[in-house]
Amino acid sequence: MEGLSQLCQDTCGVRPSLMQPITGSGSHRAYYRLHLPDGQSLIGVVGTDPLENDAFWAMTLAFTAGSLPVPRVYARTDDHLRYLQEDLGTESLYDFLAPGRDSGGHYTPAHEQMLHRVMNDLPRLQTCGASEEVFARCHPIRHMDEESVWYDLNYFKYCFLRLTGIDFHERHLQEDFRRLAGRLLTVDESLVRFQYRDFQARNVMIPGGRPHYIDYQGGRQGPVHYDVASFLWQAAARYPADLRERLLVTYLQSLSRLIPFDEDTFRAGLRDYVLFRTLQVLGAYGLRGLYERKAHFLASIPHALRQLRECLRQTPHYPTLAAIAQTLTQWQPS
Repeated sequence: MEGLSQLCQDTCGVRPSLMQPITGSGSHRAYYRLHLPDGQSLIGVVGTDPLENDAFWAMTLAFTAGSLPVPRVYARTDDHLRYLQEDLGTESLYDFLAPGRDSGGHYTPAHEQMLHRVMNDLPRLQTCGASEEVFARCHPIRHMDEESVWYDLNYFKYCFLRLTGIDFHERHLQEDFRRLAGRLLTVDESLVRFQYRDFQARNVMIPGGRPHYIDYQGGRQGPVHYDVASFLWQAAARYPADLRERLLVTYLQSLSRLIPFDEDTFRAGLRDYVLFRTLQVLGAYGLRGLYERKAHFLASIPHALRQLRECLRQTPHYPTLAAIAQTLTQWQPS
């Protein structure tokens, strides 16, 4: 904390009068709200990986140059382990949407309006971030490739499926995985842009009612479908199908103003990414819930399993996964 206090002194001419830890981050970075004597505040960040911090810095500069709503960055230490950024307040989109989520998906017009603004912004983030300057800084990997896809598929197999104890034919499952991996990586090159990677409601802040975007340092070069699937098909959000479709149309209209693409082809590819993202989420729920016994993740598993079954009803390409999903309808986490 002393390093942040000194950085604040060097940048602003004063030391903070109060430094409050900000909880809730799932990363190894530590966040602090630095209160200045004049009543203003900054966010101070302490990271353990200078390359990850460099990725955030480069991406932020690119987004800022494109007039996108991200936190401004002010200064960093010579070792690139600490930096100061704009304080975007305490209300996230996740907080704002809580009444709709808690009511089982009954979102108000105000909720929907905010969601449309977010989906309108996403293509701008994906295209503005698609530069060599940004991709050269991506960490830990530069682009979504076959190895990274297999890592996530095996995350589902070993961190969720194995822990359920149900029987499955491993070789046939591998064949489904191989098919899915091939389809994920065979997309129109024009749709391979900046992949935010963690595009979710918790990473959207809404100071003054205007969405701002954070925590994109894990981004990489990859198909834009991934971010759409991550956001609109987040199982716990429980967006009604008609709302999800309206939001998808907003996204596609915004994207079409920036790059040419075939909508039917995009939608076909999106279905595979929704399945892929659902498998990833179940892997996380298995690790945090079935293995670490964290109640929130255990409670989220049924929502993700319903989504998995819905994904597999819409495609004939993954028969073993479909059989597994059907078997899981009779399974209950202990």
